[in-house]
Amino acid sequence: MLITLPMVPEVTREREPRRGTVGREQAGDQMADQRARAHTDGHGGSSNRDETWSRNAAAARRLSWATLAWLTAEGGLGLAAGVRADSVALIGWAASSLVEGLASVIVIWRFTGERTHSHTAEAHAQKAVAVSFWLLAPYLVAHVAADLAAGHRPGHTALGIAITVASLVVMPVAGVWKRRLGARLGSPATAGEGTQNLLCAYLAAGVLAGLAANSIFGAWWVDPLVALALAAIAVREGVLAWRGAPCAH
Repeated sequence: MLITLPMVPEVTREREPRRGTVGREQAGDQMADQRARAHTDGHGGSSNRDETWSRNAAAARRLSWATLAWLTAEGGLGLAAGVRADSVALIGWAASSLVEGLASVIVIWRFTGERTHSHTAEAHAQKAVAVSFWLLAPYLVAHVAADLAAGHRPGHTALGIAITVASLVVMPVAGVWKRRLGARLGSPATAGEGTQNLLCAYLAAGVLAGLAANSIFGAWWVDPLVALALAAIAVREGVLAWRGAPCAH
């Protein structure tokens, strides 16, 4: 007699993964997570840099507007005082305010609208600032020559002294601030405008010295010498601005 034994169900055992395989898979997952975090952080850092740059560009534009308003008032009062006192240095300094105002307009143009992020606009602005330096030099030389030929001597002007003293206080602050913004923005045009503001302060110091020397000691010849020295400085700064080189101040 045959005895049939019951079928025992076969237990299927899942194959355990090898330890080396698990380690490699976990390491791969960790590397993928790290790359994802680095990618996210990279984009976040780029976004932060863009926001900082945009804030600096807006600050440069606002500062140029404020400087333009100041230079308009300074130039008008300076011209009136210079013409009344027949001071070629004071007239030249006041005229330089108009040139500096042109530099402010250039920077405002540079950081307005689509030009804000345009490298081409920066190159055009840089060249325009250089030209604005060069506009001042021939004017000063011609004015000095005309006054010396006519035998004009500068007179005393309290208004001229007051304006130059005010410029000595305001312009260095604006100039240093713009040069720092120019460095942060990588904008030679902004830095060049700042240099013009510093040059305005140097001009004011020279003009003030000439006015004081003439008023106290009667040394009228200091006035034209100051004007000629500042014309030479303007030419040099124009060359540096055109080349995109950092200014010397």
